[in-house]
Amino acid sequence: MVLGEQHINELNETFRLVSDYDFSDYSEKSLLRRIEKILSDESMSFQELILKLKTDRVFLEHVVKEITVNTTELFRDPKIWHIIKYQILKKLQEKETLNIWHVGCSSGQEVYSMNILLHEAGLADRTKLYGTDINGDMLARAQEGRYPFRFNLEYLDNFKQVVQINPLNYEDFNDVPFSKYFEIDELNDTIKVREILKSNVEFKKHNLVNQDNLFKIKFDMILCRNVLIYFNVRLQNKLFHTFSDNLLRKGYLILGAHESILGPEVFGLIKHGNYYIKK
Repeated sequence: MVLGEQHINELNETFRLVSDYDFSDYSEKSLLRRIEKILSDESMSFQELILKLKTDRVFLEHVVKEITVNTTELFRDPKIWHIIKYQILKKLQEKETLNIWHVGCSSGQEVYSMNILLHEAGLADRTKLYGTDINGDMLARAQEGRYPFRFNLEYLDNFKQVVQINPLNYEDFNDVPFSKYFEIDELNDTIKVREILKSNVEFKKHNLVNQDNLFKIKFDMILCRNVLIYFNVRLQNKLFHTFSDNLLRKGYLILGAHESILGPEVFGLIKHGNYYIKK
């Protein structure tokens, strides 16, 4: 069965009817692709899907989790972490307190990546990190901080590239062992975050589409990486206003490698290379 706009409209109307979820501003192409996968995986027709969404709350939550994207890793895209480490955090050194919001944090590796850099920079004790996501299962995994080891072997290289190696001076090697922040159990195939990275972190479920800032504070830095590509332009622009409104003056907004703001001045932001600064 080939799905089209009428199916997306019916799906969105069903979600609005029986839940607080709203996918009407998601990218149609992305949404169609994910619904087609669900129909295939569940061996059901589109109308069977709609009926089950109306009558089975557990199934509805399962579909929401399948629709939303949950891709993250430790120090994903090392180049942006170099910018955070050598440019942004250095400019925040003088602040007495720091608040950082990771939007769409998935299973939490990005939050823990940031906290490692904060510890290495001596900033962790004065920083609170907030991670939010729509997927409760991912948040539970983030709070536990336990991940498959063999599946995530690239974490070791990312850690080396960001924490140990200085790309500006290769002779300046920071001999920080991975074990300082993680417990590795190869026998049980797990990497576990040490408690030192959890004490200043808070995770909350949050629907970015229709919920405001849950924490009622303004932030020194907001990261929303590789999330906006799944939204249409209208929702993207709404969120740019949201991020700007919740940044402190001279606060930083960091998007994904393939995401950008057209006309950032409209949102009170100034582009600086790979990030934006609140005017």
